[in-house]
Amino acid sequence: MNPALWISKTGLDAQQRDISVISNNLANASTVGFKKSRAVFEDLLYQNINQPGGQSAQDVELPNGLMIGAGTKVVATQKSHTQGNVQTTDNSLDVMIDGKGFFQILMPDGTLSYTRNGQFSLNEEGELVTSGNGYPLEPAIQIPEDATSLSISQEGEVTVRQPGNADNVVVGQMNLASFINPAGLEPIGQNLYKETAVSGAPLEAVPGVDGMGNTIQGALETSNVNVTEELVNLIEAQRGYEMNSKVISSVDQMLSYINQQL
Repeated sequence: MNPALWISKTGLDAQQRDISVISNNLANASTVGFKKSRAVFEDLLYQNINQPGGQSAQDVELPNGLMIGAGTKVVATQKSHTQGNVQTTDNSLDVMIDGKGFFQILMPDGTLSYTRNGQFSLNEEGELVTSGNGYPLEPAIQIPEDATSLSISQEGEVTVRQPGNADNVVVGQMNLASFINPAGLEPIGQNLYKETAVSGAPLEAVPGVDGMGNTIQGALETSNVNVTEELVNLIEAQRGYEMNSKVISSVDQMLSYINQQL
């Protein structure tokens, strides 16, 4: 097989994966708390025909080598955990993290997952749970049935007002978790992440303490996807795909010419 065919094939595979990553970013442009990804490319092994610095004659070294690459591949998808924009909702159960940190969510199997999506609801027991799947916030916060209003401070303290009581009643404390390498978290869908060996262990703290972000009630963090940037990346990936396809077509014409002439 002509080496250019295989090299171009690796280019097509890599560009197709890049387009898949870009399309996922665009699909989640309206997903609350979503963090965009980018494909990380890496060139493949090289065939060293002449080693740089090798001797071509006595006391004469080659200034340049002859090395033919084997193509490229996508080796990773890297999450960008930059801050999204603020979307004001005026919903008392919507909470945004302004800065570093993740909400802790208790999964059905007893493990913890993490999210930047602060769209919370109340279940039948009055506990704060995620709106999409009903997983409870950790530590658990239960709102009394007779509560007339709910307030969440920038430090994550949850208070309510009850009939016959002029004072605010503290019913819970929102804690956040941070990671030394948030890009190492494993996305599992449903706006949730799982801890991995490379993300580091979670550091739990009160919002606004130890570098944690503040909690803002009545607001949500939008996706950090820049649609214009993703469309430009999509055009670039599409042109790369077309150029690799063109190489395959050109090699095919060369082989066809040889078959006809010989």
